[in-house]
Amino acid sequence: MFRGNAMHRRHLLLATAAGLAAPALARAQAPAVTMRLSHQYPPSHQHAGILAAFAERVKAKSQGAIDVQVFPAEQLARAGENFPAVARGAFEAAAAVNFQWGNTLPEMNVLTLPYLFTGLERIKKFPGSPVAQHLEGLLQKRAVRNLMWLYTTRRAIFTSGRKPVVTTDDFKGLKIRGLNALTDHALTAVGAAPSSMPGPEVPQALQSGVLDAGLTDVSAAVSRRFYEFQKFGTVTNWFCVFTHVYVNPRWFDRLSDAHRAIIVAEAQQAERDQIPVTEEVAAKALEELRARGMTVHEQTPAEEAAWSAAMQKPVVDAFLRLAPDNGARAIELLRAL
Repeated sequence: MFRGNAMHRRHLLLATAAGLAAPALARAQAPAVTMRLSHQYPPSHQHAGILAAFAERVKAKSQGAIDVQVFPAEQLARAGENFPAVARGAFEAAAAVNFQWGNTLPEMNVLTLPYLFTGLERIKKFPGSPVAQHLEGLLQKRAVRNLMWLYTTRRAIFTSGRKPVVTTDDFKGLKIRGLNALTDHALTAVGAAPSSMPGPEVPQALQSGVLDAGLTDVSAAVSRRFYEFQKFGTVTNWFCVFTHVYVNPRWFDRLSDAHRAIIVAEAQQAERDQIPVTEEVAAKALEELRARGMTVHEQTPAEEAAWSAAMQKPVVDAFLRLAPDNGARAIELLRAL
């Protein structure tokens, strides 16, 4: 009888211990850190793939302690809502195209000034460079901390339906899609009539005749099927675009040193991984445009020099008016790369 009671108590103690241990084990296995990351790119975009891989590596390196939850295609917030939401802490991180900052942070447009920063070797040096640090300091004043710079494009394509756009004279009178009020100065300088509109709206505008010509990244010309309604395309290293990921600094500062180190290291890996991916996507896009029947002309050095001479200065002058305090320094640092 005594032995039976002893065994019963032993089983009861073991069961109680197991019951107490289960919640503790669940707490230990639950992520210690959640990082929600909002971006506008569809899941098929190269940036979406890079950010998904970043999330997986962070989770693996932290042994599950950091859960990066990526929300593509504006699932968490619209592109224009990301900055205020991250700044106030509604979620932890978001991505933005550099020129989307507009007048809020006009210095971010420096990367997209025509023909200023399009060499691949210089682009590779940008993350961590003095000009990147300069822009990151300005972002910090806007209550966000920059985490990574993802190279997006350096190759634009000017598409048209009636005749190729090869010389600056070919722009005269063209109703063309612009990017924003700043870079549109380049188009008006050569006699075009730019109309800024979101990328998804451009195909319909080209098909209906609202626009005569398009301006976009070469890979976007494929994904939006420009070859179906635009016969000609001129490819040029016209601008550089970066997408950058930023975080709420208060959230980031509360992380442990070990967790911050993992996130930063994997962000830097994402920056390196993105460069060859973007170049490969652009090369394949040109092949597909030709295969789909578009007549594609790649700009010669002489043509590039002529376009640059006509287009760059009006945009730079407008940029310096928009960013009188820090714009000149941003250009100086960018040219020094």
